[in-house]
Amino acid sequence: MKIKLPNTYLLIFSLLILIAAMTWVIPGGEYERTVVNGREVVVQNSFKYIDNNPQGIVALFISPLKGFVEAAMIIGFVLIVGGAFNVLQSTDAINALINKLARVHKRSKTLRAMFVPILIFMFSLGGATFGMNEEIIPFVLIIVPICLALGYDSIVGVAIPLVGAHIGFAGAFLNPFNVGIAQGIAGVPLFSGIGFRMIVWIISTIVAIIFIQYYVKKLEKNPKISPTYNEDNERKEKENFDHIYDTNVVFSLRHKLVVLTFALSLIMLVVGVVELNWFIEEIAAMFFVMGLVCGIIGGMNSDKIVKSFIDGAKDLVGTAFIIALARATLVLSRDGQIIDTILYSLSPYVESASPIFASQKMFVIQSVINFFVHSGSGQAALTMPIMAPLADLAGVSRQTAILAFQLGEYTNIIIPTSGVTMGALSMARVPWDKWAKWVLPLMIILFVLGFLLLIIPNIIGWQ
Repeated sequence: MKIKLPNTYLLIFSLLILIAAMTWVIPGGEYERTVVNGREVVVQNSFKYIDNNPQGIVALFISPLKGFVEAAMIIGFVLIVGGAFNVLQSTDAINALINKLARVHKRSKTLRAMFVPILIFMFSLGGATFGMNEEIIPFVLIIVPICLALGYDSIVGVAIPLVGAHIGFAGAFLNPFNVGIAQGIAGVPLFSGIGFRMIVWIISTIVAIIFIQYYVKKLEKNPKISPTYNEDNERKEKENFDHIYDTNVVFSLRHKLVVLTFALSLIMLVVGVVELNWFIEEIAAMFFVMGLVCGIIGGMNSDKIVKSFIDGAKDLVGTAFIIALARATLVLSRDGQIIDTILYSLSPYVESASPIFASQKMFVIQSVINFFVHSGSGQAALTMPIMAPLADLAGVSRQTAILAFQLGEYTNIIIPTSGVTMGALSMARVPWDKWAKWVLPLMIILFVLGFLLLIIPNIIGWQ
């Protein structure tokens, strides 16, 4: 008998119930905190048990609202980006571009072969260098329709930015939000060990590309293997994808100017994040301006721009609720005072007769912690003050302990507690259960890869 999982909303709320129940079983505990280089970190050997703070029915039903408040920045970001991209879409420039791209794609074997790998590589590079994470959300709205138009499915469309960026984030070599912070806390020279980290990133990215390309080849032979086959067909009919190869569609000068504005905005996004330390506020403002400029260039009047913007934001209200529910999981576990207790309870398991096994245990523990704290900088601040001294005791170099922490972020690809992951899936209209089933083999491969990659630095004495 085929087991059907509940929808995404019910799934996350069931997780909330489980976490609330855990706060009644797991004792409360906390570490002392101190500020190092402007960032709050845990004080080693300062853990103490405190009065339990179980989260009851009232806290359970309040947590989604708290999650909404705490995730307000990213929710507002999603709504603004959704509105801006709907204005862009309303100019018909993207449809004309997709039409042109689809026809070239059909004629060129080289483009067909390189389309997916190149995009995955670009997103992975973004994650590895400037910590691309929330920034993938705007791209989902563009890449999914393009993939549908080119004969792929929504799974491929969301996998390109989601898997690409998270693989890059986990294998990062210049990412200031995980490598930089973790090395600063562990007392390791900033961005040292870049050579081996680049090898880790390259191998991880190649594995992701091979996995997705293998699926693409199977999809080309039999489109019905797609987990979203029925949903994608309905979307194609509704959005007239049947006319994607229409030779009568003209990619006009006005369309080209709109696309150029969009391309310049993406360049500005990279420059802003890397050089100007932009975060969600600045990026959202940039996309807001982009939407207005594209609407004006596209010949839309003010009423149509406003209506298109509101309609685009309205379409993503469901995504906003998913992000709020995902954030609520962190709210409950934090208010229940169980995060520090879980970390303290897991720490002794790092000890091992072999440094190799110790580092691999760190990898598993970081993966578990990542389920609750999926912010790279937040997890670094929480765990590295504990893991760095433990690494010394276990004979593991701190550089290797940082790599174990990084690889634990492989799980961001699948965990339902990540607002970015769940938001991206919602925007792509891919149910989490179908995504989890599809990506689970990749997660198993990545875990095996993580264990193997942690053997080498212990053998070569990586410092």
